[in-house]
Amino acid sequence: MINFDNIGLVDLHLHLDGSLSVDSVKELMQIQGIKNCYSDSELLEKLQVSDGCRDLNEYLEKFDFPITLLQTKDALETASYNLLEELKTQGVIYAEIRFAPQFHTSKGLSQEQVVKAVIDGMRKSELNANLILCCMRGENNHDENIETVSVAKKFLKKGVAAIDLAGAEGLFPTSDYKDVFELASELGIPFTIHAGEAAGFTSVETAVEYGAVRIGHGVRSVESEDLLKKLSDKGIALELCPTSNLNTNIYRDISEYPIRKLMDAGITVTVNTDNMTVSNTNIKKELKILADAFNFDEKDIRKFEADAIRCSFAKNELKNKLISRI
Repeated sequence: MINFDNIGLVDLHLHLDGSLSVDSVKELMQIQGIKNCYSDSELLEKLQVSDGCRDLNEYLEKFDFPITLLQTKDALETASYNLLEELKTQGVIYAEIRFAPQFHTSKGLSQEQVVKAVIDGMRKSELNANLILCCMRGENNHDENIETVSVAKKFLKKGVAAIDLAGAEGLFPTSDYKDVFELASELGIPFTIHAGEAAGFTSVETAVEYGAVRIGHGVRSVESEDLLKKLSDKGIALELCPTSNLNTNIYRDISEYPIRKLMDAGITVTVNTDNMTVSNTNIKKELKILADAFNFDEKDIRKFEADAIRCSFAKNELKNKLISRI
């Protein structure tokens, strides 16, 4: 029996807007004067994916409601603080929270103001954490993505650690966003990219070509032996999110999950939640699911967490401190 309470836990792939608890949502509604006409179970239904979820596109619909509540400085600050405080209760010692600033400007905030509000909330918590700013796949948002990169540069190492590309991978291929990552590289901003989730291994190949130092999900990499070798040789880590991948029907059962094949190929894998509320999960649950399915022991779990620290976007001094707490 693994005692997770004795292990410092890490979550590198965690979306702010997909991880608002029901209590946090009710608080956000209250501080904005929004009448709550829902029971807790009805709120959860709006936030959490159903068992019958068909694919990633349907899964992403669960972001619509929480995003409407995250359009003011107070709301963004409250949400980020609440999330970090919740992570502390779960035994998390370091987290990288990601979100798309361009989705939070409908009430007049600039992306810069949005990011500052989230950072302000995070700084109120004592949990070690950094932000990853998501550019988004989609139509007619090129300027918004470029602005996100510029904002990331302004706050780099001041709360922001990297950028990402998220959204409907199957509809908007990674190859459409080359200029975004060329700019990030020019500005010295590291990045991870959602790839190999809803699209196949070629999406991961493109992300690697563009210079991603980590891959969000990346499970479809197992479809190419050449790609597995490339990921191993380059030391590019994967941010695995098992429950989320089951929710979006990439795999029907956890027994099909390719974590062992990825590890056997010499690839660094990390275990993450993706969206705690949408997927009704937390980092302990994710690790336990894998431990039960693949007979991982406490030594394996500690290695996952230590590897997560090593490939995180944290500063080296902090990494050294955190490793001692694993």
